[in-house]
Amino acid sequence: MSPDTYLSHGVIDPDDFGGVVNPPVFHASTVTFRDLDDMEARGRAMSGADTDVMWYGRKGTPTTFALQNALAQLEGGHRSLLVSSGLAACTSAIMAFVKAGDHILVSDSVYGPTRHYVETVLARCNVSATFYDPTLGSDIAALFRPATTLVFAESPGSQTFEIQDIPAIAKAAHRHGAVVVIDNTWSTPLFFKPFEHGVDVSVHAGTKYIVGHSDALMGVITTNRESWNTVRDYVFATGQHAGPDDVYLAQRGLRTMAVRLERHQRSGLAIAEWLAGRPEVAQVLHPGLPGAPGHALWRRDFTGASGLFSVVLKPGYGREAFRAFINDLKLFRLGFSWGGFESLVMPFDPQKERPAAAWPYAGQAFRLHVGLEAKEDLIADLEAAFRRLVGQ
Repeated sequence: MSPDTYLSHGVIDPDDFGGVVNPPVFHASTVTFRDLDDMEARGRAMSGADTDVMWYGRKGTPTTFALQNALAQLEGGHRSLLVSSGLAACTSAIMAFVKAGDHILVSDSVYGPTRHYVETVLARCNVSATFYDPTLGSDIAALFRPATTLVFAESPGSQTFEIQDIPAIAKAAHRHGAVVVIDNTWSTPLFFKPFEHGVDVSVHAGTKYIVGHSDALMGVITTNRESWNTVRDYVFATGQHAGPDDVYLAQRGLRTMAVRLERHQRSGLAIAEWLAGRPEVAQVLHPGLPGAPGHALWRRDFTGASGLFSVVLKPGYGREAFRAFINDLKLFRLGFSWGGFESLVMPFDPQKERPAAAWPYAGQAFRLHVGLEAKEDLIADLEAAFRRLVGQ
């Protein structure tokens, strides 16, 4: 069954809910048991870790189970868990595997809040980190120490869009007994299959393309069989879960994810190609664009691209001209997050927080999320802003 068909027919069996095609929303904290035998039997099933059992609302309901199982199936993992946000997914996946005295390797292009967590919370817990150049590939082997327990990758990076050689990194990590975690949000479960490339745990900000409508926060953690119990026990022990209404919104968004991503990809590539031809632009950082950094690895390992990429202007445009360019955009609204139906823009400067890999560009940079609007309208919006940039 293709992913498109699975999203329409494979997420649940309507007969489980009297013919209803979407699982109903279960608002539940307390779950009661028929008798002690029932309670003890469910407890044994819960400890088995591979069974969906109604035990307590925080540990899952039929609403939660349906979405978790669908996401694990799509990504090719063993099981999935839902947590409160994308950042919670990242931090939980790390903390499940580390203890005081451990050392971890983290991509220098990692999501900013994940980096902040590593540099502050993990540092206070006596977990040290080395931020590695995301283009290292197999050369990452030189960075492992006896205490290295985990590699946290993000491919592509969420601002600078380096594509990592994940199979080579995973091979090096496993030789040293380390677990590989990847933030797979950009690709969604459709465009990159992390477990086929050696990854142990995949995390997503479900807030982005899975929800798809900018109205719910959610994190997803999917694991291979070997990592499942470790992650599950940590998530349950720390009280992580996702609220039922957000789960329902994510489940509804999942149904149309393939269709939405087809539009995001098509429009994103068209606009990236248009931008690459602009005289004001030094580099378009879109892995799916021929000639862009990382394109060969993207072609080898990925089956598609989402609508998020970055643009670097040529040097010479001052701060005020750049501010006028950003402020003049009408359809690309200035805002955090991405993955929804609406287009967004966000300026960034990676030199402020990336010591491991030198940023090779001197011009101003901004990230675009290409939404579901007509690409002709989005191009017209950018064209008008470029006129403002050059003072016309």
